[in-house]
Amino acid sequence: MNRIVKFIVLDILKNKIVLAYTLILGILSWSAFSLEDNSTKGLLTLLNVILLTVPLVSVVFSTIYIYNSSEFIELLLSQPIKRSKIALSLFIGLSASLLLSFFIGAGIPILVYAPSAVGLMMLVVGFFITTVFVAIAFLSAIFIRDKAKGIGIAILLWLIFALLFDGLILFILFQFADYPIEKMMVILAAFNPIDLARILILLHLDVSAMMGYTGAIFKDFFGTGLGMTITFLILSLWIILPLWFSLLIFKKKDL
Repeated sequence: MNRIVKFIVLDILKNKIVLAYTLILGILSWSAFSLEDNSTKGLLTLLNVILLTVPLVSVVFSTIYIYNSSEFIELLLSQPIKRSKIALSLFIGLSASLLLSFFIGAGIPILVYAPSAVGLMMLVVGFFITTVFVAIAFLSAIFIRDKAKGIGIAILLWLIFALLFDGLILFILFQFADYPIEKMMVILAAFNPIDLARILILLHLDVSAMMGYTGAIFKDFFGTGLGMTITFLILSLWIILPLWFSLLIFKKKDL
């Protein structure tokens, strides 16, 4: 299993798309901190990059890589190796490669310019977001045999989490503005890993004060030790559940 993971990691790190992703992420990160007069503004600028670019690259690249590795996967299946080990090796290899790219591109600038609790939180959140969308891409590619359809579903999921979900939340807020639905917003936030990541960072930056009563509700829940623990558990479930379903499907799938 370790040899398979090592081979996948080395193969991905030599990929031009991953190298370009690391370079672009690095340019954006260093620029965000260099152009702002303090690290907090740099983190806010970088937050938008992380919450949009990182999930998109993670989900699209992972989906395409899995489809393009079909012959390699079939070769491994012809060997006396358990299917679960092959699937886990592929997932770990993809995650490790993209996490390393994220750390080099965004993690190093964060540690240089903002070696604080907020900076470390953004780094951890970036790791979680990367792994979550690799898991989502893994499930999409394993579940759907057609390559074009699988990539389309992966991009659609990113679009829902990154843009459409927030539009739905705003619609609900406007429609039920006369009702106390702030606590329900906390529950709805759990259904979007990008929103959870955004809330965690904004609360640590004390921007929640600009969010009014809803921000106070978020701060009361997500700002506590218990709330943060629950939030990270939910983010972990966003990794575990898609991976678990992927393993179940991969074990029974006729390749």
